[in-house]
Amino acid sequence: MGLINQNSRLGVILIVSGPSGTGKTTVCTRVREEMPELKFSVSCTTRAPRAGEQHGKDYYFLSREEFKRRIDNGEFIEYAEVFSNYYGTLKSEVIDRVKCGEDVFLDIDIQGAMQIRQCSQQDPLLGNCCEFIFIAPPSLEELEARLRNRASDSEEQIMQRLGKSKLEISYWKHYDYLVINDMLDAAVEDMKSLIRMTRKATKRLEEGLFNV
Repeated sequence: MGLINQNSRLGVILIVSGPSGTGKTTVCTRVREEMPELKFSVSCTTRAPRAGEQHGKDYYFLSREEFKRRIDNGEFIEYAEVFSNYYGTLKSEVIDRVKCGEDVFLDIDIQGAMQIRQCSQQDPLLGNCCEFIFIAPPSLEELEARLRNRASDSEEQIMQRLGKSKLEISYWKHYDYLVINDMLDAAVEDMKSLIRMTRKATKRLEEGLFNV
């Protein structure tokens, strides 16, 4: 009995979400810096490019007509309209990569993650490749303290953000893994260990991996 190819596996689609105030962006940035092999999907948008942004690098800049055509063709795994502009993730940005064994990292809001969850239930390939990770604060008290420490929002804005964050935290049970961001370095190490573990999942290994 011998291995045919130790690297014969589908890649992982890592969908990472968390409410405002959890430090999700900081954790994700550190993880991507320390695991440069992770691929980052380029989103589509109908908004105009900002100074210095490049098509195909920062975003795929599409017209509303083109974006809607792609919606009708089922080309997105998730999309949303935000402030009169569409944003979305193309299936081709992730599926083509995972078929080649590459791991794709999506730092995405909860609404988008739930769309991907629904899509993955209907698509066997996505179902095998998607892993959903939720980043949460150690407590609601700490979450409020972090929001207040930003010192950039009014009391009304803080309470609005806190209310939204409390609602978003309730979605943790719809994810596969939970990472508590109490100490930044520990949360980053937890994320890195978790990503390495997902690469060992048997559901993404080729049949016939062993000659038996």
